[in-house]
Amino acid sequence: MFEHLNEQPKDKILALMQAFKDDPREDKIDLGVGVYKNAEGVTPIMRAVKQAERQWWEQETTKAYTGLAGDPAFSDAMIGLVLGDAVARDQVAAVATPGGTGAVRQAFDLIRMANPSARVFVSDPTWPNHLSILKHMAIETVMYRYFDAESGGVDFAGMMEDLGQMRAGDVVLLHGCCHNPTGANLTGPEWQAVIDLVNAKGVVPMIDIAYQGFGDGLEADAAATRMVASGCPEVLIAASCSKNFGIYRERTGLLMAVAQERGLHAVTQGNLAYLNRQNYSFPPDHGARMVSLVLTDDALRVDWQAELEDVRNGMLALREQLSSELRRLSGSDRYGFIAQHRGMFSRLGLSPEIVERLRAEHGIYMVGDSRINIAGLNRDTVPKLAQAIIEVGA
Repeated sequence: MFEHLNEQPKDKILALMQAFKDDPREDKIDLGVGVYKNAEGVTPIMRAVKQAERQWWEQETTKAYTGLAGDPAFSDAMIGLVLGDAVARDQVAAVATPGGTGAVRQAFDLIRMANPSARVFVSDPTWPNHLSILKHMAIETVMYRYFDAESGGVDFAGMMEDLGQMRAGDVVLLHGCCHNPTGANLTGPEWQAVIDLVNAKGVVPMIDIAYQGFGDGLEADAAATRMVASGCPEVLIAASCSKNFGIYRERTGLLMAVAQERGLHAVTQGNLAYLNRQNYSFPPDHGARMVSLVLTDDALRVDWQAELEDVRNGMLALREQLSSELRRLSGSDRYGFIAQHRGMFSRLGLSPEIVERLRAEHGIYMVGDSRINIAGLNRDTVPKLAQAIIEVGA
């Protein structure tokens, strides 16, 4: 049987990580991997999470399964964090998942169960795993214009023109905040225009929100998701705790399905639990437990939010520094959009040839489409990156 298997394409980001590891240069810079790092190049355990782990170590009495949907306290805490009071709790079906990726996969599975002919409209560009999973599941994918490389902003006119091709029953995948890989986000009025369009078309929006708290703050970053949840009859939301709680390896995520028609809650919840059973039975609990402890303990939550704000402001400062340094060296505001982007990533608009020169000549590693992880920089490496970009003629 195994002789019929084909080689699968290598993951470009994982290959980039290995190339960086093998590079002997001491002054090399890793801007490829999508993981938050502090100024010392470390992905730290957040203080509140560490304290929650100490508390849970004392309290935990069993390692028995929680339930197919995970611990209800985790779902309640995350629904509160992401949705606030935008919709009533009994309008939201939810299951814990292995990371945000697991939530995305389960959402696509639910779409395929509910409407096998649904097409999923995806931004160009998007997180590569969106496309990989959709292709693996043989779900028809339609790309819509999103990023304008010339301005570094959103091509909203192109986006709306492409979304005009949606049909009733289709799904449109949107990034709740801190768009990956571009860092360019829709404005409030643009979000409202998208809501009006999907409602007119009879389309279901699906939101991937993986960076809440990394952009403009916890509440501001959730605003668009809440607009969509309260403004559309049905919404799917895949949320990740990897970044804002720093628990990458704990694989902690939540899939939410919002239905304004209250009679749909029970059947939707049952189908989400069914999908969990078919894929991995019971979701992991440790990371989910830490999140629920942090969000429901006043002291832990205050400390977590303070540290998250430090992380967010640190990345904003690096954006401002890089934008200013490039402005000083180039004499133009060509890279001013870097300061306007939000989250961990920005797409610089460099050609693959320039990206390769930065790697070969300067030891600067970024994804081939010129996406950089802002958190891979620090105050000392920003000038080196800016100087290298100018030297290669970008």
